[in-house]
Amino acid sequence: MTRKPKHHKTILVGKTRLKSPSRMDSSSFKISSIIGGFVWFLLFISSVCSVQSLDSDNLKQSNQTFLPFEELQKLKMIRAHLMKINKPAIKTIKSPDGDIIDCVFSPQQVAFDHPELKGKKPLDEPERPIGHNSVVLPEDFQLWSMSGESCPEGTVPIRRTTENDILRASTIGRFGRKLRRVSRDSSTNGHEHAVGYVSGDEYYGAKANINVWAPSVENQYEFSLSQIWVISGSFGDDLNTIEAGWQVSPELYGDRYPRFFTYWTSDAYQATGCYNLLCSGFVQTNNKIAIGAAISPTSSYNGGQFDITLLIWKDPKHGNWWLEFGSGILVGYWPSFLFTHLMDHASMIQFGGEIVNGKTGSHTSTQMGSGHFPSEGFGKASYFRNLQVVDWDNSLIPLPNLKLLADHPNCYDIQGGVNKVWGNYFYYGGPGRNLKCP
Repeated sequence: MTRKPKHHKTILVGKTRLKSPSRMDSSSFKISSIIGGFVWFLLFISSVCSVQSLDSDNLKQSNQTFLPFEELQKLKMIRAHLMKINKPAIKTIKSPDGDIIDCVFSPQQVAFDHPELKGKKPLDEPERPIGHNSVVLPEDFQLWSMSGESCPEGTVPIRRTTENDILRASTIGRFGRKLRRVSRDSSTNGHEHAVGYVSGDEYYGAKANINVWAPSVENQYEFSLSQIWVISGSFGDDLNTIEAGWQVSPELYGDRYPRFFTYWTSDAYQATGCYNLLCSGFVQTNNKIAIGAAISPTSSYNGGQFDITLLIWKDPKHGNWWLEFGSGILVGYWPSFLFTHLMDHASMIQFGGEIVNGKTGSHTSTQMGSGHFPSEGFGKASYFRNLQVVDWDNSLIPLPNLKLLADHPNCYDIQGGVNKVWGNYFYYGGPGRNLKCP
């Protein structure tokens, strides 16, 4: 890498270098040998003959030949669920981080199990918002694609779900779902935020560049994410949201890599919606991006800075909500029939970070963003830049009256600004537990 002059920091986005805003303004049982009785053997065979062999890491138990009947039944249910979401692949790719990426024929993806989509095919590309310029960037921003392998045209790359993934969830029914978050302006179920938002108008989409880091997450049951929320309805039982960004979630993925993700709900995270492609909902349309796959590279403190550009907007012709990734790649869409309020428009757009604090007695040390406070600025604190919304005329416009909110500013804070190069932007995040956040 070419050494930069001492007083000229840069940010690398794909192959585009941007000047630091600080220079522009102040601103991841074993079945031991079967030695039990013949009756237990028959019970075991009858319980698992319809599914694949057990993962050795899941079932390793010393001095035990068979699992209890209840455990066998649970594994049978898990495998039945895996058969629903892991569709037959015409090609598989092993990612350097251990993921298996299945190339699935597009009309066979989970979304088309939905009664409204059975027998249909993915829709053609919609009209982009007015004022949107797609910038050609490298497509190898995910670890799996760096293997040199790719999925054939007509297929979509899907991260394979394993028994381990589901076993980490509290129940099969909760796998792939967020805990319910009831209100916008207070912390519930340990969820804490540092966000910028606009409300009080009709919104038809949002766009932002999101700085990518690998924040530390204290334990398996906590997460740290940075995303865009497209919101409508009240913060009661009828909340509709569409969400996309990056997250570190050991419970969902089994590791601490930052991963590209999507989410949706139409009833305030109760019974509808899920992450990524873990239920019928989001329709993927491209063969280049695997939702739920690890992002690489990531930003480093006082080092290279990397961000991803995400655009979510409502197709004026068919009413579906589309997702585009930075280089003009259409990732796919959320069909409008999934929603009630969002069948029409959004009433709030939100950008920023969220963590789950699972600690009692003291605050978690799970980091948000870079793990550093926004006051540290470029190269140290995480940021969102070029914040825009889509209006009724399908036009991208600057944010009107951006408001900033931090649930617990001594743990995670947010500071915003505007300039000619970054437009509306803010720095956000923090370390969690510290002297002022005990």
